[in-house]
Amino acid sequence: MVPAAVVWLSYGVSSSYVLADAIDKGKKAGEVPGPEATRRTRVTVAVVDTFVWQALASVAIPGFTINRVCAASLYVLGTATRWPLAARKWTTTALGLLVIPIIIHPIDRSVDFLLDSSLRKMYPSVEKPSSS
Repeated sequence: MVPAAVVWLSYGVSSSYVLADAIDKGKKAGEVPGPEATRRTRVTVAVVDTFVWQALASVAIPGFTINRVCAASLYVLGTATRWPLAARKWTTTALGLLVIPIIIHPIDRSVDFLLDSSLRKMYPSVEKPSSS
């Protein structure tokens, strides 16, 4: 529905957001008083955890999910209706947008579970961040 350049630009914007949020969380973690070694660890954990969480929960998984919903709906509309291609594409786009509020919380909770079960087990026990 939009030129490929717009899609790539949106990836750049979302990736910039992920990076900016990770840097912001790292700066905030660095402002907490404490020994230098603890501060470095706290900053590293904050940056890594935020970057991975945001990359998965805000970009990769929602993007993939919405892409698959759109692909499936375009296919179903193509086989089940005689709608013109433009109508099928606009309907598919609308469905992709409508699914966003439905997928947010399950994806966030799934990414929390995934990180709690993997990456966060590697953090020092006192440095585990709360959910993003």
